[in-house]
Amino acid sequence: MEGEDVMPLISNYSSLQSAVTEYLARDQDTTLVARIPSFIQLAEAKFNRQLFVRQMEQRAIAVVDLGAREPEFIALPSDFQSMRRIRLTSVRGQPALEFRSGVQLDEYRSRVSDVAGQPRYFSVFGDQIELAPRPDAAYTIEMVYRRTIPPLASNDSNWLLTLAPDLYLYGALLESAPYLKEDGRIQTWGLGFTSALADLNALGLTSTFNAGPMTMRLSGQVV
Repeated sequence: MEGEDVMPLISNYSSLQSAVTEYLARDQDTTLVARIPSFIQLAEAKFNRQLFVRQMEQRAIAVVDLGAREPEFIALPSDFQSMRRIRLTSVRGQPALEFRSGVQLDEYRSRVSDVAGQPRYFSVFGDQIELAPRPDAAYTIEMVYRRTIPPLASNDSNWLLTLAPDLYLYGALLESAPYLKEDGRIQTWGLGFTSALADLNALGLTSTFNAGPMTMRLSGQVV
């Protein structure tokens, strides 16, 4: 109707904060409004733990630095969460590296007297990848990993806000409910959040497993 205020589209960090303020209907509460970035940050932390979609898969390339004091250690990407696969792309056949624990790598190095060679195994140690054997050449390594969602506080917008503004909105609102001590809203915002999250995760499964045709062997193995 003419004269009615229309909520702007949620397209970036600022418009998301405005939408959360409007839904809370507490725009005169400056203390609450100032807390909204924290609600969004808490929601993003939850997304990183509970969301599993193909957009969170990332590829990165690294090259072994033989001039380094410990060339077997390579820095992980800053947005790394967990490894999907890692392989040597500069070697014929691009062999994949197998995961081993840190203890297993130590045992392996002991068995081979820590002789340098083509890496066969890897482990994740803090914010680094550890390779074994110790590399004997400047190998190129490709990592496919699960990444964290780019935080809106430092990116203004990201792929998730574009794909699912409702998840961001309900996620932030859900985080506001305990602060406001309004238990009744926890169920309302929680239903919106869990529904949006479930829809996205279902879409992630569909886009991953319906990416191409599958054939079935007699043994039942999908190939």
